[in-house]
Amino acid sequence: MRSMPIEIDDPRIFPAQVEAAHAPLIEMAEAGLASTTAARAEEIDQALARTLLQHLQSDRASLVADAIAGAPSPVVARALWRGLIAAWAPAHRAGETGVAATLFALAVVIIAGREPAAEATAADCTLSGVVPDTERLAAILRQHGALGGNQTFVLAPSLVGSDAIDVSRLGSLYAWQRRTEREGAAQDLPPTPIALPRGQQSVHLRFLMGTALAAPGVDLLAASNVVRWGMPFALEIARQLAAPGLSVLALPRAPASAPAALQLGRAAQREVGAQLFASNAIRRLRSSVGEPIGVVSAHRAPSAPGGGELRLSLSSPFDPRQAEGFRCPLFPTDRAGDVAAMLFDLLRDCRVADVRVMSGVHPDRDPQTGMLLLFKPEAAVEPTLH
Repeated sequence: MRSMPIEIDDPRIFPAQVEAAHAPLIEMAEAGLASTTAARAEEIDQALARTLLQHLQSDRASLVADAIAGAPSPVVARALWRGLIAAWAPAHRAGETGVAATLFALAVVIIAGREPAAEATAADCTLSGVVPDTERLAAILRQHGALGGNQTFVLAPSLVGSDAIDVSRLGSLYAWQRRTEREGAAQDLPPTPIALPRGQQSVHLRFLMGTALAAPGVDLLAASNVVRWGMPFALEIARQLAAPGLSVLALPRAPASAPAALQLGRAAQREVGAQLFASNAIRRLRSSVGEPIGVVSAHRAPSAPGGGELRLSLSSPFDPRQAEGFRCPLFPTDRAGDVAAMLFDLLRDCRVADVRVMSGVHPDRDPQTGMLLLFKPEAAVEPTLH
């Protein structure tokens, strides 16, 4: 069972005034949120989706991206993102030629690292980001009835990064999807290689792009369950990416539209990254100094999305010098309290009994040492649920 949101300050800097170019979209989103009846809210949401669709069709996706990034609150950003997903949905249902194309993205969280025997090599190594045999992966999806049982689809060989399907790119992807119905063109984005530094496992987010053809009006992306095909698909993609001396674990998510897959994938990468950090740090602390205590704090950080992030610190009172930290990004649609609750749930699952919240918003660096600022438990308090 998931916790309620945790009361924690949001460290991001939201604009005091909405830019004129973004105002129509943001005002429409705010009007839908403020509606007092469900019917009126639905009417405004549909109008917002139509407006966002017009932006995609007119190659103004960058304006949409800027409006989401410049939203005055996460609630408004979420409304815009929901509208964006709704705007994308009709594209694969039009089918002007009697066949409708569905461009989909399958988020894959990849945990990769060097085997101990390979750590002696001096240079960093890189996975190419190319899946050599996509037909084997497609066969697994077909065998287990993914994509609504559709059989007419292909997967591109490139594993692409978030930038390839970010909001500013949706206009070109949308246009390509519509052209596919007429021309049968294949979408082939360049791969994003995966760099593997020495001495640590790392978590990466990549997307497999695919195209399916079906009758107009058929929603191939309605199902979100990966239980039937997730394990064999994960094993096969890890096998294809593996190289001597490397360990690769792949965690796929359900195929979705580009905006939905991006949101799902970013949240999944963050959660898996937090899990990897926590399991390693807790094991080290328990084996050396005893039971850890967790502290969640909010920080202004120039390099973070929106200028702020949450941090999870793990330490023990028996070693005042040692603390390990995880930087937890906040994306425009995130509520800080929800992300903090994810961290609390994770530590509860790891049987860490003492987890606290540091009140206030704090700087990125310790002013005395210049190092990343992490907090010890004596400065923090018990969390408040709301």
